[in-house]
Amino acid sequence: MTQPDALAAARLYLCTDARKRQGDFEDFVDAAFEGGVDIIQLRDKTLEAAEELEILAVLRSVAQRHGKLWAVNDRADVASISGAPVFHIGQKDLPLTAARTLLPNVTGIGLSTHTPEQIDAALATAQGPLGLDYFCVGPVWATPTKPGRAAVGTGLVTYAAEAQKRADHEVTLPWFAIGGIDHNNVEEVVAAGAGRIVVVRAITEATDPTAAAKSLLQALDAV
Repeated sequence: MTQPDALAAARLYLCTDARKRQGDFEDFVDAAFEGGVDIIQLRDKTLEAAEELEILAVLRSVAQRHGKLWAVNDRADVASISGAPVFHIGQKDLPLTAARTLLPNVTGIGLSTHTPEQIDAALATAQGPLGLDYFCVGPVWATPTKPGRAAVGTGLVTYAAEAQKRADHEVTLPWFAIGGIDHNNVEEVVAAGAGRIVVVRAITEATDPTAAAKSLLQALDAV
């Protein structure tokens, strides 16, 4: 499966830190991929570039073994050096046009969105060859991983679903709901129109990451 096809088919996206406290990064990401996670993004602001590259090498090895995708957050230089197939930016991070000049054309780039206007802008970029490859909508609920970021609720998820339907049917831009999504509320997000989700604690805090991933995918299968 090519990278664009793998990204389009992805439904379960996991963000994790380097798990320094647990000391089990390789085993953890292996278990998450085994459970059906499609993309794992390393997001750890405590890491210096050299250390991040070392951990990304581990993530890359495990992802390739499973035939899955992996992602770098925020740092285009790290994404380029590591050969990451996916790169993610926020609204206040490196602009998309700048990221495209630094990364290979095959790199999939995603963007966080928090408002209807930002969703519309993200969908509009799908019309060009230098545009986005996916976007995220949220945070649906408040989450400690994004302190100070106001929750947008499931209403914005529904807006994204309807906006995608209104967009040019020849260009489909995958999107993920994100923010506070877990086993207790994933069905609400699905009901609001999401077919893809990004999670953190629902898997990183699970005693069995493989089982946690499988359970989330079962909820998505109910779409």
